[in-house]
Amino acid sequence: MVVSLLVERHGFTPENISFWRFVVGAVVLLAAFGRRISWDRLQPLIGTVIMAGVAMAGYVLLWFLGIEQMGAAVPTLIALCLPPVIVTAIAVVRGEERADPQLLVALIGAILGTVFIVAQHGPKPASAATNGVLLGVVFSVGSALLYAGFSMISGRISIALGAGPATASITVVAAAAMGLFGLYRPLSWPSEVPPQAWFLYLGVVTAALALLAFSWGAARLKPTALTVATLLEPLTAVVLSTVLLGQHLSAIQWLGGTLLLLSIWVLAKRTAAKTTSH
Repeated sequence: MVVSLLVERHGFTPENISFWRFVVGAVVLLAAFGRRISWDRLQPLIGTVIMAGVAMAGYVLLWFLGIEQMGAAVPTLIALCLPPVIVTAIAVVRGEERADPQLLVALIGAILGTVFIVAQHGPKPASAATNGVLLGVVFSVGSALLYAGFSMISGRISIALGAGPATASITVVAAAAMGLFGLYRPLSWPSEVPPQAWFLYLGVVTAALALLAFSWGAARLKPTALTVATLLEPLTAVVLSTVLLGQHLSAIQWLGGTLLLLSIWVLAKRTAAKTTSH
């Protein structure tokens, strides 16, 4: 909702917003955890940290570019629903997950729930040319692939460095990677107080705190559970829109939210049972 406000009322591009979000988040995280970053522990993982930071910046940027081409609903659907499928398929092939009925039911339920939530949320995008739609799909699939990759390597970094130092290191790389986009389209800091306040909110709350929570979870969950749990994002957006903006949930959106929550509960019970058995 904050990004929509900055785009519609103040004319900022999503890329500009994402850059400053990462910059503010990196400053806050470095202030909190910078002294705890151990070079001896970071050095063996520097390549992985760079890949994770570039992937983080890349999946956000590609998602926004997809939205520019074809509206919000379809890119969000692709960017959020494909990663659990990709991560689960890779985990099953590697033998890290067993494709039992409980896992498949949870995965299908989560994806269907997200489809129901996103499909009717927000205004319908304006009609776009075929080339724009195809390009939007390409951007969105690219975002999903990068997010899946990020989910699979972020846990390893969090375990090795600790959630705080890991998040700070990755976010610094993401800010630097997003800064390169300024070579294509100028990046500017807002000149009025209200937009600055929103930028600070995005950097502190949705970047620093949110990414720290993600890293904390990544150190404790398998990538499959992690990517399915983050499907709560569209449900949260719809609920907040209902409470703060007076928008109403349709029956199919209520059904989608219920399916999503049930799927995450099933997955949590499955994970807890496995942990107990071991």
